Amino acid sequence: MTLNEDNGIGEFTVESLESPALTKAQLADLLFEQIGLNKRESKDMIDSFFDLIVRSLVNGEDVKLSSFGNFQIRTKAPRPGRNPRTGESIPIEARRVVTFHASSKLKEQIQGEVKEVE
Repeated sequence: MTLNEDNGIGEFTVESLESPALTKAQLADLLFEQIGLNKRESKDMIDSFFDLIVRSLVNGEDVKLSSFGNFQIRTKAPRPGRNPRTGESIPIEARRVVTFHASSKLKEQIQGEVKEVE
């Protein structure tokens, strides 16, 4: 995985991921290894970044990350549901959900990766 940024930070490469997901711990390790922050600062920076996103979403604010995408809160209306095991009708209450919409730049990069593999 490679993250390219135009903001002067540079290019980050994750040589081998132990799992198919990129974790907060791996992001903190990247900051430690490639930026030079100490491990505590790296972990704190990643935690603060995600805490800020969570707080904004909980407060009903959209989060827009340039060249990446938008996280938005959507309120789903109550609706009738059904228990798949018993077939019994049950009401599903109104709830708030987070949606993510990738930016066109991210979509282009993802499509470029597919074209290279074919």
